[in-house]
Amino acid sequence: MNGLVQLPTAAVTGRRPAAPVDPGVWPDVARLPAASAVRTAVARRLVGRALAGLPLRVAAPDGRIAGRGGPVLYLHDPGAFHRRIGADGLIGFGESYMAGEWDADDLVAVLTVLAEHATVLVPLALQRLRGLWAHRRPLDQANTPQGARDNIHRHYDLSNDLFALFLDETMTYSSAVFRDLPAGADDLATAQRHKIDLLLDLAGVRHGTRLLEIGTGWGELALRAARRGAHVRTVTLSVEQRDLAAARIAAAGLSDRVEVELRDYREVQGSYDAVVSVEMIEAVGAEYWPVYFTTLARLLAPGGRIALQSITMAHDRMLATRRSQSWIGKYVFPGGIIPSATAVATTAESCGLRVRSDTGFGEHYAETLRLWRNRFAGRARSGDVAALGFDHVFSRMWEFYLAYCEAGFRARYLNVQQFLLTASGTAGGAR
Repeated sequence: MNGLVQLPTAAVTGRRPAAPVDPGVWPDVARLPAASAVRTAVARRLVGRALAGLPLRVAAPDGRIAGRGGPVLYLHDPGAFHRRIGADGLIGFGESYMAGEWDADDLVAVLTVLAEHATVLVPLALQRLRGLWAHRRPLDQANTPQGARDNIHRHYDLSNDLFALFLDETMTYSSAVFRDLPAGADDLATAQRHKIDLLLDLAGVRHGTRLLEIGTGWGELALRAARRGAHVRTVTLSVEQRDLAAARIAAAGLSDRVEVELRDYREVQGSYDAVVSVEMIEAVGAEYWPVYFTTLARLLAPGGRIALQSITMAHDRMLATRRSQSWIGKYVFPGGIIPSATAVATTAESCGLRVRSDTGFGEHYAETLRLWRNRFAGRARSGDVAALGFDHVFSRMWEFYLAYCEAGFRARYLNVQQFLLTASGTAGGAR
């Protein structure tokens, strides 16, 4: 790398946590992996070569900084950093951040540069040998009926109070839509309600509609649908979400219009005029996408409409990574896989459904995540996260997760789309 300069030692200390890592809670963060000297050396060479070609600077522990300009990655422990990457690739990269072995002056900016150049970071020869160095998805994360419950529990049942620290008053945990808001309104809560209204409009939800929601969240969509006069059945696998959603619905005096159930989508019976599912398909698992869309087709009444919101990625990237374990899959969303728009359309078609329209708004997810990340960081600094029993490694993990996702949308590596589906052979118009 070029542009070598000297920074004051204080400039490279970053925010490395002083507290030790609890090996009982974070075993793979507390100890370094058993990587061979050869793999570590190869990782050091490949990482150095890749970073040298990016608009990114790397600061060494002695204060030297090298690179072509751009945001700074502060490397506190190069040996541990390269050893983790040599052993575990991108999982090791994330674990190294959790361990405090590197930091950034602007974490999102660093991760965005990496996401923008994701296809060139790994040499083509190694990409072809991905199966030799990438970890396979664990079999115990498969989304069987019991596996799906376990996977959902690990994320959504962490603590309602934790999510309340960074979500807005609607407790909506999916991308907002900021365009076409009412004059003078630009806050996150208004943008979330606007997103929900777009989905309800897309599904044709109105007075008397029999609506099924797959994936309750904390109840805001069910509340807004009920206020339209719809009869809502909403299902979730999260006990924490079910309890809070039911309490919110009762407090709003709408329990006569909304039924909240702890139930797998595969177990639902009945016939519905509209089905809405918001960023739930990412937790289904690729092997269960046909089951998911067959279930939607089975539950849809004649002339009914389905509105889905899903994070998506390019089809070739999805195919290249769908069998690999990721840092997100290990620590944040076990069992999850992001589909492509092509996968949504082709799988739906094979199950008797057809995509009638889709609208993308990835830049809105980047803004949503920025707001969540800023609020979480503030609550972590104030001690509110620790007060709930989450340690400094969890805070770094959650910060990295939010920044990692935001970078994916800013780099257009990821998108988020709203899809309208109807039964094949129907026009899908307003009823």
